[in-house]
This record gives sequence, C-alpha cells and structure tokens, in this order.
Amino acid sequence: MDDARTIRVDQFLAHSPARVWRALTDPRLLGQWLMPNDFELSLGHRFTFTTNPIPSHDFDGRINCQVLDFESERMLRISWGGGKLDTTVTWKLEPEGRGTRLFVIHDGFDPDDPIQQLARRGMGSGWRSGVLRGLEKCLAELEHHGQ
Repeated sequence: MDDARTIRVDQFLAHSPARVWRALTDPRLLGQWLMPNDFELSLGHRFTFTTNPIPSHDFDGRINCQVLDFESERMLRISWGGGKLDTTVTWKLEPEGRGTRLFVIHDGFDPDDPIQQLARRGMGSGWRSGVLRGLEKCLAELEHHGQ
C-alpha cells in the first residue's frame, strides 16, 4: 500500500549497530554517503545538508535540519526542510544476527501538493537505491580499515 505522506525503507546491513550508528552520526562519514553537512549529535542542534539546487522547484540546495531525538545506536530523528518541504527523517536500528536492520521513515509529505508528491516519489527511489547503497559502501570501507 502506497502512503502519500511517508517513505519507508527497510534494509539489512551486515554491520554492527555501533558501526551503522557511527556512519549515521559522524559528520564526515555522513557527508560521504548522504550529503555535506555541519551535523552534531546534540538534541536541538540545527544543521544543514547541501546539494544541487533545483530552481524550478523553488529549492536552493539547502536542507535545513534539527536533531529532534536520538537514542544511541537505536534511533535518530531529525527535521528535514528544504523548498516547501517540512518533514522528518527517522533512522531506527535493530540488531539482527550479525548485522543491523535499518528502518528509514521519511514522513510529513503533503498528499495534496503535487510538488511534494513528486519529491516523495523521487526521494523514495533515492533512499532505496543511491543513498542506502552509499551507506553500504561507507560501512564496507570502515570495516576494511578496521574501524
């Protein structure tokens, strides 16, 4: 069933929750697999992701975020706003065997706004393909270097 308000992704990662958490919360690593940023793991911290602008959609390439909640090695929730978007992204980590089940929930898209629905569809495929593939590559490099 398609939910016009939410993107949901469920991905198994063959890495420990501690290693996945590090990739989610270390600004340098986060910049490798997601976007350049000035993230800090601190409740209430405001930060920005930067990417390519899309002027035709009133998007300047800046995603303004804030750390809303976190539980070390279990959950990170941030606000995610850019252009007309005012959404949240939550990463939930659950140990599974020798790895981690990662759930990504990107919520708050307006089902009646065609631009937001276009963004949801594009970002949904982006989370599933490019972003999580980049995370897996980052995690493999950490493992290769024994980190």
